[in-house]
Parts: sequence; structure tokens; C-alpha cells
Amino acid sequence: MDASKLRDLRQFVEACNKDPSLLADPSLAFFRDFLHSLGAKIPAAKAASDNPKRSSMDDIDDDEDDDEYEDLHMRDATPEPDELDQDIVESDLELEGDIVQSDHDDPPQKMGDPSVEVTEENRDASQEEKAKAMEAMGDGKLEEAIEHLTNAIVLNPLSAIMYGTRASVFIKMKKPAAAIRDANAALEINPDSAKGYKTRGMAFAMLGKWEEAARDLHTASNMDYDEEINAVLKKVEPNAHKIVEHRRKYERLRKEREEKRAERDRLRRRAEAQAAYDKAKRKEQSSSRSSGSASPRGFPGGMPSGGFPGGMPGGFPGGAMPGGFPGGAMPGGFPGGAMPGNVDMSQILNDPELMAAFGDPEVMAALQDVMNNPANFAKHQANPKVGPIIAKMMAKFNGSR
Repeated sequence: MDASKLRDLRQFVEACNKDPSLLADPSLAFFRDFLHSLGAKIPAAKAASDNPKRSSMDDIDDDEDDDEYEDLHMRDATPEPDELDQDIVESDLELEGDIVQSDHDDPPQKMGDPSVEVTEENRDASQEEKAKAMEAMGDGKLEEAIEHLTNAIVLNPLSAIMYGTRASVFIKMKKPAAAIRDANAALEINPDSAKGYKTRGMAFAMLGKWEEAARDLHTASNMDYDEEINAVLKKVEPNAHKIVEHRRKYERLRKEREEKRAERDRLRRRAEAQAAYDKAKRKEQSSSRSSGSASPRGFPGGMPSGGFPGGMPGGFPGGAMPGGFPGGAMPGGFPGGAMPGNVDMSQILNDPELMAAFGDPEVMAALQDVMNNPANFAKHQANPKVGPIIAKMMAKFNGSR
């Protein structure tokens, strides 16, 4: 069976499944009889007032069915749209270790002027201030130690050791922000300052910045390992590892969701395109059927439906066209108002352009219109599809005289 006919039959059966009352159409009496002969039970049609139905089978493929068809395809192509469109909510990450309140709001400590020329006397005086700071630290006088170290930095602002030492005092005072400022200054002067990385890493740990702390402490350990660094790393590394794994997990989930969303959107676009194509195809087929039934009379003596006698679809019977174009209706028309009886029909049958035109509903409708009333040729003459075909037929008929 022709594939297009099978497709039409399938659409008809689907329409009947949705609405069995379609079978009540009088034009389908033969089909109902066939179903009854197979033992089928056909539901009784509802009253028109309860559920008015179509009066003709020509209206089955209307816009409502098209919408249902498109909705069906859209549902198939968009799995779980709500879940895919929602943001992924990260779970809470449980970390161990104490953090301190940041001292960012405290006034920043005094820093040295790197443009000052440092003399030998200044270096000696700076070392004396550092010694006093160490003594104060030994006595637990941290504020006094900070004052002496600040004097030492002012005297020798180019000493990374002085900044690193003061940073370590700020660590003891639980002032991580101040310690980070001094550690940064030490690293600007000497990028290889192990004390700068150590104190900054410890300050980051106090603020709960576990990844930054682990990075700086590992760098310091590689430069100058000591037990204090190792002890802090044992507390920092587990948290840093958890954070890295947590981030990787949700980056992977977001990537997977984005890929699923992209695939869903691709399927949706494909389904929409397919639905639009199918809808246009059905409308085209419906239009073709309507055009084909618009001229029931056919050519005189010729084709009422489905082709001309003699095996030529769209041909002419008996090699002539009764009631042809009158001589005055078409320029160069047929003598005597009718087509010559000795026309060589092979000229028409072997002309691909004419044979293709005979399969065009628009051309055939125009020819039918002219055959019914030759005066109507004037309104079709300007049609680029119809006019040349009629002119070509006229030329072939004239050539046969």
C-alpha cells in the first residue's frame, strides 16, 4: 500500500481513538458496517447539544488537532523541565577548626617608607629595637613588642625579617588581617621569605581561608620546614581537601545539568521543527484535496476525477478535446471554434512540461475554467504558471493543422 495512504489511515484511526463519535458521520456508514461485521462495538454518538461535532470528515485535520499533536511531541522532548531549570543548591560543608573574628576594622599598623635611604647607623638602631621587642615578647608584653618592631621597621623599611617578625607577633595577638599586611610587605621585599609565607598561611587559617592557608604553608615548609608549620598543616589540609572535593562535585553536577538542559533544548527545537513541518504537510495535503475537488465537472467528455480515459493521467480522450477553445477566445485560437480532429496527441504526451502542468491543481483548475467559459482565458493569461501552458498547447494544436 502507498506510504502516504497508510499515513492518512493512521491519522484517521488516531482521530477516531480520540473521538469515537466521528464514526457517526453518514459518509462512514460503509466503514461502520465493516466494523460491525468484525464484531466491533461502536459507541453511540452523543447529542449535538452536548458535544457538537464536525459535519464532514474534511475537517478532521483542524488547528485543534494540530495543537494536540504539537503538545504531544513537546511533552516527549522535554523531560523534567522544572528540575533542569532549577539552580543546584549546594549542601552545607562541615569543616573542623576554630576561626577568629577578623580585625579588618582595626586601624592599619604603621608601615615603613621604602624610599628612605637606610644608613649603617639606621640598621644598627633597627637591630637594637628588634632586640627590645624579643625581650618584651619573652615577658608576654605583645603590645610593647609591636611598638619596638614598628620602630625597627621605620628605621629599616627594607628588612623583610622585621616585617615577618612583627607579623608573627600579630598572629599571637590573634590579629590575622594585620599579620597578612606585614607578611605581604615581607614577600614584596623578598619573594623567598619563608617567614612571610608561614605567617600569612597561619593568618589565613585563623580566618578560615583553608585553601589559601594550605598553599602558603606548603610553600613555607618547602623553603624552611619546622614543626609549627607541620602542626598547623595537619589542621588545615583536611578542610582544604573537603573544599576542593566539594567544589569539584558541584562543578561536575552543574556541567551535567547544563549538558542535559542543552540536550533538552535541542530536542525541543527539533520537535517544534518537526511539528511545524508535519502541520504544513497536512495543510498542504488538505489544500491539495480541496483543490482537486473544486472542479467536479472536469473537462467536457474528459476527466471527472482521477484522469482521462485511455490510460493517460490528466490526458485527453480520443485524441481530441470536444468543445475546445473558440477561434475568437484565444489569440491564434482553433479554427472553427473546436480543436482539430487530427491533432497528434504524442506531441502533448511527450512534452514533460505539459505533463507536469497537468498534475498541478492550479493549472488544471484554470484549464477547466477556460473550457467552461473560453472568455475566462483573459483573466488567466497574466498568470506565469497558467498562461504559458495554455499558449504552448495552442501552439501545438495550431502546428497540427
